[in-house]
Amino acid sequence: MKLCTLVLPLLITGLLAMAGPALAEEKAPEFTPDGLQLIEDTNLALVYAEPGADLGQYDKIYLVTPYVAFKKNWQREQNRQWQNKRVSADDMEKIKTELAALFMDVFSRTLSDGGYQLVTEAGDDVLLIRPAIINLDVVAPDVNAPGITRSYSETAGEMTLFMELYDSVTGDLVAKALDRKRDRTTGYFQWRNKVSNRAAANRILQVWANVLKEGLDDAGVATASGH
Repeated sequence: MKLCTLVLPLLITGLLAMAGPALAEEKAPEFTPDGLQLIEDTNLALVYAEPGADLGQYDKIYLVTPYVAFKKNWQREQNRQWQNKRVSADDMEKIKTELAALFMDVFSRTLSDGGYQLVTEAGDDVLLIRPAIINLDVVAPDVNAPGITRSYSETAGEMTLFMELYDSVTGDLVAKALDRKRDRTTGYFQWRNKVSNRAAANRILQVWANVLKEGLDDAGVATASGH
């Protein structure tokens, strides 16, 4: 299954609009237009779930490779700021591909280590998870450029996780969540390269993977070990 690159941005835009109050630490709407109810006191900025949903019927996870999208006008802003180090469309595709691969590595490992069986096909006992990384803002991307160039910044950047959980057979939307995270600010300018940017992304993804794993535990999704 693949995310529709035309429909998904519209879905994300709708949830972002609802998330405005939540991200600003104000009260979010209790219900979404599709009937999902707000879940209070979670480790993510915004979580909605189907009222009365029983996740105990699922004992396998189908994790889809995430859709990745940069912050609006990111390329233009980068090329205006770093005129000696232009970011091309190919550079952007490479960053998105590498981030999607890192996402799958971190989330798959965390879920597997937590006892969850990962599959690649739908089934009655399979929970489908469709993630997306949106508003990706890499402050100082490490791209190929003529000569020796170095970029410095106090933080690697930020990104937002949008995630939907479905019954893999019926397509019933069980839950969805949204959360924005910014990499830690060092307080001083630090050289940013591919290694440091990857480490920053890994830190954020690991936090989200842990939250997902703990959320599935709390929701009663069965693990391979039977816990």
